[in-house]
Amino acid sequence: MGLDISMPSIMGAASLAGIVVNDSILLLAFLKVRVREGFSVPEAAKMASRERFRAILLTSLTTIAGLTPLLLEKSLQAQILTPLATSIVFGLLVSTLLVLLVVPAIFCVFNDFGWVARETVDSTYREQV
Repeated sequence: MGLDISMPSIMGAASLAGIVVNDSILLLAFLKVRVREGFSVPEAAKMASRERFRAILLTSLTTIAGLTPLLLEKSLQAQILTPLATSIVFGLLVSTLLVLLVVPAIFCVFNDFGWVARETVDSTYREQV
């Protein structure tokens, strides 16, 4: 969009980080619940992504829809906040896909390496004993 990095764009990136972390934590919480229910980690990752798809997508789309008028505004007053809206809107477009696809994949890879906390994966076995 031809904008330079400025303080409002950095504030937008910080706000974006909060939204993305929120979505990721919620997705991982659902993933861990499915693992505790006895599903394998890859299957739990698929289920968590499917279950949280609508919520994450709607959160992103409503935020993007709310910021689009500010993003498209050309008035002098809006030019101060346009970099903030740009950071959030385009960041959400990318991060929504990353949260839904990459976060579960990274969790599966971390599980393969043994980097996932044992109580997450082994809690099912402890409950059965």
